[in-house]
Amino acid sequence: MGERQKYRLRARSDREVIREVEPGAVYVDRATGEELEVVGALTPLAPSKSDLPWAVENLRLCGCSLEQLVPKDVNDCIHCGRRLPALDG
Repeated sequence: MGERQKYRLRARSDREVIREVEPGAVYVDRATGEELEVVGALTPLAPSKSDLPWAVENLRLCGCSLEQLVPKDVNDCIHCGRRLPALDG
């Protein structure tokens, strides 16, 4: 799934975008025309079984005794290896 690293890019006007980047490439905000600067890498770091950034809305509890947070889009817990139950709705 997440084979390439995703980064957070920011313009001077504080507009942000999340995407994969190529070394040496220049990225420009479509709306403002400002150059985007890489300000950080997103977790989980590539390569990962998850393609979602680790934000509260994309995580859930494993449910095992470790009570670790795992991405919603993986089938097995990345900490204990147990199969995760299906999500509601």
